[in-house]
Amino acid sequence: MERIDFSEFKHKVLENEEIREEYEALKPVYELRRKLIELRQKSGLTQAEVAEKLHTQKSNISRLENINTKNSPRISTIQEYANAMGYDVQIEFIPRQ
Repeated sequence: MERIDFSEFKHKVLENEEIREEYEALKPVYELRRKLIELRQKSGLTQAEVAEKLHTQKSNISRLENINTKNSPRISTIQEYANAMGYDVQIEFIPRQ
């Protein structure tokens, strides 16, 4: 059996309309978590160091960055996280196509 790479697999799976809709619905959640991690890494901080700056526990930062967390973070939490690394938060709304 020939192995396909991830991009081929993703393309094939997304041909299914139901899966594609769910994928699109989850895209903002994945993007937020990816950006939080990227922001922390650009700042050269570990999760433990961010937790210390925010006066919380490392597990809370891990949960905030983890896509598998069921709860969505509050905007105030995201602002505090960004501020701890010297960033502001900007929210943008894009019209559907």
